[in-house]
Amino acid sequence: MIKHIVMWRVRGESVAERSATARTIQRAFESLRGRIPGLRRLEVGIDVSRCDYACDVVLYSEFDSRDALAAYAVHPEHQRVRDELGDLRIARHQVDYVVAPPEVATG
Repeated sequence: MIKHIVMWRVRGESVAERSATARTIQRAFESLRGRIPGLRRLEVGIDVSRCDYACDVVLYSEFDSRDALAAYAVHPEHQRVRDELGDLRIARHQVDYVVAPPEVATG
């Protein structure tokens, strides 16, 4: 399994505008549930800390494999969301990592 985590800072002149933009991003990504083969889990969170160094939105997702994550990147539904959101995101940070299966205990 591979975990894919993306965090964004979003466009907006005020807290209210950034909050509305974050909700738009949240709804767009949540629309992908059940539409992408190999996508096991998808969660979108909106920051509540309001720290000046915090990102505004985080996407947490799990995929069956690296191949499933690669297929997600070019999947038409993901491309639709990416295009729909355009320049609402002003900064992006990403981490992808493999989760190894637990080791089998031997007696």
